[in-house]
Amino acid sequence: MSYSIISLLALILNLIINRETLIHIRGRFGKLKNEPKSITRYRYFLIAATCYFIVDIAWGILYEHHHIEKLFPVLYFDCILYFLFIFVTMLTWIRYIVAYLDMHNRKSKALLYAVWAMFTLALIYLIINIFKPFIFSFNEQHEYIIEPGRHIAFILQVVLYLVTSTYMLFLAHKSTGGEKTRYIAVGLTCLVMEFFLILQLFDDRYPSYATGLIIGICLIHSYVEAGERKEKEIYDNIARSLAEDYEAMYYINIETGEFMEFSSSQKYASMKVPVIGRNFYAETSANIDKYVHPDDREFAKNLHLKEAMLKNLEGRKSYSYKYRLMIGGQPKYFQFTVIRANDDKHFVMYEKDIDDEITAENMRLENQKKQVTFTQIAEILAVNYDVIYYVDANDSSYISYECRNIYGEVDVQKTGDDFFADSKIDISNIVHKSDRDSVLGFINRDHVISTLMNQKSCHLDYRIVAFKKTHYVRMTVQKTTDGTHFIIGIENIDDEIKREKQQLKALNTEKELARRDELTGVKNKTAYNELEKSIQENIDNGMDYLPFGLIVCDTNDLKKINDSEGHVAGDDYLKKSAKLLCNIFVHSPVFRVGGDEFVVFLRGEDYSNRESLMKTLQTAVRENLQSGAGAVLASGMAEYIPGKDTLVSELFDRADKAMYKNKRELKKEENQLC
Repeated sequence: MSYSIISLLALILNLIINRETLIHIRGRFGKLKNEPKSITRYRYFLIAATCYFIVDIAWGILYEHHHIEKLFPVLYFDCILYFLFIFVTMLTWIRYIVAYLDMHNRKSKALLYAVWAMFTLALIYLIINIFKPFIFSFNEQHEYIIEPGRHIAFILQVVLYLVTSTYMLFLAHKSTGGEKTRYIAVGLTCLVMEFFLILQLFDDRYPSYATGLIIGICLIHSYVEAGERKEKEIYDNIARSLAEDYEAMYYINIETGEFMEFSSSQKYASMKVPVIGRNFYAETSANIDKYVHPDDREFAKNLHLKEAMLKNLEGRKSYSYKYRLMIGGQPKYFQFTVIRANDDKHFVMYEKDIDDEITAENMRLENQKKQVTFTQIAEILAVNYDVIYYVDANDSSYISYECRNIYGEVDVQKTGDDFFADSKIDISNIVHKSDRDSVLGFINRDHVISTLMNQKSCHLDYRIVAFKKTHYVRMTVQKTTDGTHFIIGIENIDDEIKREKQQLKALNTEKELARRDELTGVKNKTAYNELEKSIQENIDNGMDYLPFGLIVCDTNDLKKINDSEGHVAGDDYLKKSAKLLCNIFVHSPVFRVGGDEFVVFLRGEDYSNRESLMKTLQTAVRENLQSGAGAVLASGMAEYIPGKDTLVSELFDRADKAMYKNKRELKKEENQLC
């Protein structure tokens, strides 16, 4: 019974000191969400050790009553479990060490291969033992007998523990600080388990291996787990201290998007943003739709893409930006700062409420604006504008000054408490109905503020109706130097619009003729080169370009037709080729870029239906080839692949290669028809 008492004490001690680790056995194989692999593997080891203690306790009790015939099958089965869990503790212990080191080198892989080989061999030994005693047996009095295989299995484990402990102590010699202490603890644990396994080898009457296991577990608990908990506590205290200065902080895995959020702000906590998440980029995009001011949402979404964050950190340690969050139904400015962690695998992002700072700055600037009068500003701007509004940026109060009367009976020379509210009334009375929505969207306080944050001024051209006549006017909005007021000027641009229309009409006619192929009526090579240049500039500047593709076509046998039937017939053949392409690709421009070469720029609906349209073209070509009438064109298609294609010429080359392949196929078909 004393044998079982020692294992029972070991079991109780294990359950006490590892209660928190063992209590988290959830999900498949005890794997917790976002849990490090080393902790999961150590839990497996503790479970295996617990099972061994239980089996060892049962062995001590059952073997004292081995003379009872009915208990013998249970005793035999318990003996098999005894050896099985010795091998399982060995396997889970070595797997824990490899996961703890997280080195992924050849030595770690060799340890894994060795322990799996030994575990597999041990299982084979146990299976063989059922039919022919190899590890253990019982005589007729049910007394336990040691077989040679037991010594072999234990010696192999001792060798493995010796190699592992040597490796860990070598790593400890090269390490410093807390890591050195933990490596020593793991190496000593291997030595302890090795020593007590040797004692078990020479004396099976004492639970030596159980003693070694519990001593090793205590070493890991005292020096490895406790050290890691202390470090984690220090890091958490640092994070919490920093978080007190910010509304929230995020620790984000760059590649997977998994993140942790720290927040000490009750105001921010009311938004119920997840504390732990699996995909920062996707979840942030969803939260932006919920919590960011509507005018700032697109701006915010573009900044929280992985590619954008990496690009903004190129060549610098951090960057910042700001936009408005809706807190309690009110917009408040927040500043966001992103830095890259030292491991190059994580972003650290923190955000701070700067609304009070912006308000204080606005108040400071408001005190300066009293030195400037509206009359002085009006005198300066009256040369350019018909009406000027001087609007307080804080409370929207305003004064208007009319320079020339183009508004008929409408009285616009006045003062008011809310320019933006009063503007809605004026817009409904004098703005052309087709332009009212755009003017209402433009003269919106939040829109004006957000727009002038990034640029000095903005303007909008629209129409007004006065004396039953339509006039074109331009509204220009800019901020005063001290930022306390908006200056909104309105000018009559009727004459300017008329001149622009006439010039544009003449210019478009001239440009259209210069970019049109005289023979076929499609666009010419000049037009294609301009389009290619425009697309290339967008790609070079990192702008997202709409999906598009190129189809390169070559008219077959043009030289043969010119030589045999004359150039008139050849010209007619080119016209038929152009017409065939225009009839099929009705939503895409067609270009003649050479004597017998055409390019189709696929876009919109044609791009969406490109496969079926390409099939229609090739079917029509084959019908023309078989009938001997109509145009025969070889064709090849290529599609723009964002992130891969950097040059438009690359698409042209792919399409050109596909065209030549089709050309060879058409030649074969033509020869077969002959």
